[in-house]
Amino acid sequence: MIICIDIGNTNIKYAVFDGELKVSFRVATDLKRTSDEYGAQLLAMLSVAEIRREDVTGGIFSSVVPSLDYTISHMLDVYLGICPKQVGPGLRTGLKILADNAREVGADRVVNNVAAIKKYGTEKPIIVVDFGTATTFNVLKEGAFIGGVIAPGIKGSLDSLVNGTAKLPRVEIEAPPSVIATNTVTNMQAGIVFGFAGLVDYLIKKIKKELGTDALTIATGGFSEVMAKETKCIDVVDKMLTLSGLKLLYDLNLEEAK
Repeated sequence: MIICIDIGNTNIKYAVFDGELKVSFRVATDLKRTSDEYGAQLLAMLSVAEIRREDVTGGIFSSVVPSLDYTISHMLDVYLGICPKQVGPGLRTGLKILADNAREVGADRVVNNVAAIKKYGTEKPIIVVDFGTATTFNVLKEGAFIGGVIAPGIKGSLDSLVNGTAKLPRVEIEAPPSVIATNTVTNMQAGIVFGFAGLVDYLIKKIKKELGTDALTIATGGFSEVMAKETKCIDVVDKMLTLSGLKLLYDLNLEEAK
């Protein structure tokens, strides 16, 4: 079995693969948590899934939180006895990156792009929309990452609204019955959900216009299902895209080492 870990600004996502996916779970990202605390938490979750620590023989992680890289790597070494691979310079991805500076492209975006190409092919352009702490749009053409968009995240935008406005409450991120809302909670939900749906539809329309052709649009990330229901342009929801991509990269680099 191998463990794949996606370290994000809001959550850390775990998946254990034994050929196929065996279990996945997520925990809140906490910069103050030690490797021992993360280790104890991980072992408890593996125990619930009836997975022994000695059954996990390899691992890989991607991270957009550099201060946690050593914490997670050390935790895997101490608690699972493995030396994990990390997505970054030196790890083969097979992805052609046409950005001005390939090193600026986040590890999560690289992993999503690798998975999208492998799972959905290169016959037509692909737009991968990741609804995470930031909302990212990755544009793939002929198997290469040609660029994209980084927009504010849904939760971060809501947090900013609540924290900057004394009388507005914290609300669930879900679509209200009507865009013409009749109370404070549904007013805020309409603004966040329908507002972001409009942002997504407009940006994808602009991207397709610049491409000069249609594209397959894939949504992933925590709010992908909520947003897919409200947009006109999302074709596929694949919440496991990042973790599947990590498994693909682990296998790719394992073959290279042989």
